[in-house]
Amino acid sequence: MTTSIALDTDLLLRQIAALGAIGLDPATGGRTRIALTDADQAGRDQLVAWMRELDLDVRVDGIGNVFGILHAATAQGDARPLMMGSHIDTVRHAGALDGCYGVLAGLAVARAYRQAAVRPSRALVVAAFTNEEGARYQPDMMGSLVYAGGLPLQTALDTVGTDGTRLGDELARIGYAGTLPPGALRPAEYLELHIEQGPILEAEGVQIGAVENLQGISWQRVTVRGSANHAGTTPTRLRHDAGYVAAATMAFAREQLAAAAPGTTLATIGSLRLEPDVINVIPATATFTVDLRDPDAQRLRAAERRLAEFLAAIAAREGVTIEVTRLARTEPVVFDAGLVRAIEASAHRLGLSCQRMTSGAGHDAQMLATLAPTAMIFVPSRGGISHNPREHTDDAQLIQGAHVLLDVVRHRLAAA
Repeated sequence: MTTSIALDTDLLLRQIAALGAIGLDPATGGRTRIALTDADQAGRDQLVAWMRELDLDVRVDGIGNVFGILHAATAQGDARPLMMGSHIDTVRHAGALDGCYGVLAGLAVARAYRQAAVRPSRALVVAAFTNEEGARYQPDMMGSLVYAGGLPLQTALDTVGTDGTRLGDELARIGYAGTLPPGALRPAEYLELHIEQGPILEAEGVQIGAVENLQGISWQRVTVRGSANHAGTTPTRLRHDAGYVAAATMAFAREQLAAAAPGTTLATIGSLRLEPDVINVIPATATFTVDLRDPDAQRLRAAERRLAEFLAAIAAREGVTIEVTRLARTEPVVFDAGLVRAIEASAHRLGLSCQRMTSGAGHDAQMLATLAPTAMIFVPSRGGISHNPREHTDDAQLIQGAHVLLDVVRHRLAAA
């Protein structure tokens, strides 16, 4: 008789709601669990408690990544773990699903094996990576970046946040400065289930996205220094207006950079600050960010080059100085073709529609892809909304995604 390995979908939904209640602001409906704050600690504590309820082997590494291990039936199986996961930190006033869904669905898969009293042929690891959002400490996806060897641990620990705190001090304060060397627990494969955070699946009426690649991302901070002066007495031709340069760059990013490769290159000025920020004073300083994205490495580099050329030209023309600081840079990622096919096959076995797609957002999976075969599963996001209290995916769609994850895992383990 074949042992049934089945998800407890009601418990999965209850755990998503329970984790979503941590850091919740009842007035806005959003939750805020910025990395390494007290709210993040509370979320981590709850996750670890759930892991221990399943008698998972809980490990924490030096950057605070949390791993719950369901050991295999054999030592050989432990040596080839299949990892599932994402993150549980949030931006400010976030929804309940971004990151958390993937971690808790991975936990649900481990629970299915526990409840069936089946020791898997390969170890199953549920991972929650530190500071994926980068809202307090940059770069984003820091925990998985350190884990994959792309950023030295000490450099990450010495990072100073937007509030002036040192990351390593805060990690120790909340009790998650682990002793496991980052990367010591190395997966043979990695799967990340996630809400799409975009409108494509919903618009096309598709239930499952098999993510085959992920955009490259370039983050830069630009500081323009001009001269403050009276708004009424200084002729336009004699101004060194930092605010104008910022506005011109914003228009250039939208009308030329993004238009050069429509549908692929994306350019966003997401943060802008003017000083002295007075209605009748020409801005002396403008500080803004530029977010460039493209799934093609060559096009992304071309966009960066064109932006640099524009900034040099406008600085000379307007008599200002411009300083550019790179905040983060990740190359486009192509996921493992075999895992992408496995996701498609699982969706079809379960009678779900599926299409291949590109991820527009960054994820921990892009860091894990440098270590092991990796792929992502997407479920629809209503209206494409994320990083927002209105972030929503129907319960039925969340359950469908979790079933696909379990089916992929079962077939990968059976093929081992």
